[in-house]
Amino acid sequence: MNIKTLRDGVLQHEGLNFVLTNRIPRLAANRAIGWFSRIRSPLLTRLSIAVWRCFSDLDLSDARQRRFDSLHAVFTRELQPGARPIDADPAALVSPCDAIVGACGAVQGLQVLQAKGFPYTLDRLFGSAEAARPWRNGSYVTLRLTSSMYHRFHAPIDARMEHVTHIRGDAWNVNPSALKRVPGLYCLNERAVMRLRLADGQPLALVPVGAILVASIRLHALQLHLHQRYRGADRIACDVPLRKGQELGWFEHGSTIVLFAPPGFVLRPQVQTGARIRMGEALMTVPRF
Repeated sequence: MNIKTLRDGVLQHEGLNFVLTNRIPRLAANRAIGWFSRIRSPLLTRLSIAVWRCFSDLDLSDARQRRFDSLHAVFTRELQPGARPIDADPAALVSPCDAIVGACGAVQGLQVLQAKGFPYTLDRLFGSAEAARPWRNGSYVTLRLTSSMYHRFHAPIDARMEHVTHIRGDAWNVNPSALKRVPGLYCLNERAVMRLRLADGQPLALVPVGAILVASIRLHALQLHLHQRYRGADRIACDVPLRKGQELGWFEHGSTIVLFAPPGFVLRPQVQTGARIRMGEALMTVPRF
C-alpha cells in the first residue's frame, strides 16, 4: 500500500478520522504541537514538510518566503505580492481567507447549520442573545481552512473594527467528520467575535474559531494573541479603520471563520457548500440604501 492510498483511506474513513483527531487529550496535543512547530531547525522543517505533503495538498509555490526554519513559519507564511487579487467592486464583500465553504445561506431566525442536520443558534456562538440580534434573518458563510492552506485572514471590505470579544472554549477538530458528530461544535471551541461597521452603518461580524493543534488566533491591529492560556481582557472596544484586503491576523493551524451579514446582503452564485474560495474573491453583494 503506497502513502497516497493510506492517506486517502484515513481521510475518507470518517469514523477513524474522528477518533484520530478528537479522541486524544486535545489541550495537551495543542501545547505539544505548538512547542514542536517553533523548533528552529531548517533540516527538521524540511523533513516535517515532506511528511506533511504525504497527507495533504500543501503547496508553497506562492509563498513569499522560499526557505523555512520552523513549521510555525510555514503555518503563518506570507504570500507573494499579487498572489490573491482583491475584487475591487465596492459592492463586493470578499472572502477574508482561503477556504472551503462548509455551509452558507440564510440565517433562519437565529439558527444556522454547521453541517446538514446539525444546526446551532447564534446566541450560543456570540455568547448572548443581544450580541446575536443584528444577524437575525441575515446571511452567513462558514469558511474552513485546512492545515495546508494559507493561514492569514484579511478585511472583507472597507470598514471599522469596533469590538472584539474573546470566548474561551475547547479545541475540537473542525473537519467534516467532527461537524457531523458534535452538536454545536463551533459554540464549544475557543473563538473571537470581531464586530465591524461599514461607512453607511451596516454591521458585519467575523468569528474566527480555534481548533485542535495549536488553536491560536493572532489579531495584529490590537496586538492580541488569543489562545487557551490567554489571561487578558475578553471584551475589547476599539475603533480601527480597515481597508478591503488588509491583513487582520493569522491562525497558527487550520481552523474556521464564520462571516455574518445582516438582512439584504446577497450571496454570490459561486458560493456553495464544498466550493473552494480564495482570499479576495467575492462572497456577497452589499445592499445600497
